[in-house]
Amino acid sequence: MIIILDRADSLFNSLEHFWEHKRTKRMAANVLIITFLSSLALIELCRQGWLPGELAAIIPSSHYYAINIAFSMLLGLEVLGLVFSLANSVSDSVGKQFEILSLILLRQSFEEFIYFNEPLVWVEASKPVLHILSNAGGGLLIFLLLGLYYKLQQHRVIKQSSVTTADFIASKKLVSLFLLLTFIGIGITDASFYLTNQPTFDFFPIFYTALVFSDVLLVLVSLRYSSSYEILFRNSGFAVATVVVRLALTAPPFFNVLLGVGAMVFAIGITFAYNGFKKTEAVKSLPADVPQGRV
Repeated sequence: MIIILDRADSLFNSLEHFWEHKRTKRMAANVLIITFLSSLALIELCRQGWLPGELAAIIPSSHYYAINIAFSMLLGLEVLGLVFSLANSVSDSVGKQFEILSLILLRQSFEEFIYFNEPLVWVEASKPVLHILSNAGGGLLIFLLLGLYYKLQQHRVIKQSSVTTADFIASKKLVSLFLLLTFIGIGITDASFYLTNQPTFDFFPIFYTALVFSDVLLVLVSLRYSSSYEILFRNSGFAVATVVVRLALTAPPFFNVLLGVGAMVFAIGITFAYNGFKKTEAVKSLPADVPQGRV
């Protein structure tokens, strides 16, 4: 087991170094720009009837679809960042999940545009605009609440032993690698369905389902290193928040925002209670002659 964890740690560190490198970030940004412009060009060629029949069959006819493609790729990059964040603290990875949820809500706002004709006409936009405002407003609320969530975080290691801490981090990296393989597998399958003109599935809800199982697995893994009640409750509560986020991704308009914001408020409540629980325990453990004001 130790050999597996060591190799997983080494492989994860190499992949993370590549992903976090400035050159990789710049290259990813260039790919997004090229994809967006190429999508616009292909859609226009399709509208003019200048593409072969087989290629034209898989090219959408609305220019607004180029926005959806570019934003979906951007979300994919953010999800990759989420996979690597699992090796950090549990609270940081949960925060990253809510960051992605806020971006998904914005993406769903853009998705409404693909059903509009060009140019936009208010008669056909009057109903979808409510969905656009709901999703965009929900994304904004989660963005604002995330600021409070991150301010409340108080990180600490589960054990004082450096060896135990290293083993726990290596275990989380192993889980992250399995999640990375899942991400690649789902992406390749979905892309192959699209290119062969078969019905595709929504990538992000399926990936979040896998994420729910990985969060539960991390809760169980943490029990190997600490059985502290407050840590167990916090991590389990965060797993529940992830489940609610998964429900929000498949819920109809308006309900998706309520579920997403509710999950964010729930995560903030868990963090607030966890911080208060730690302070209470710390005060109780102090000797009688230690002034409590210095805690």
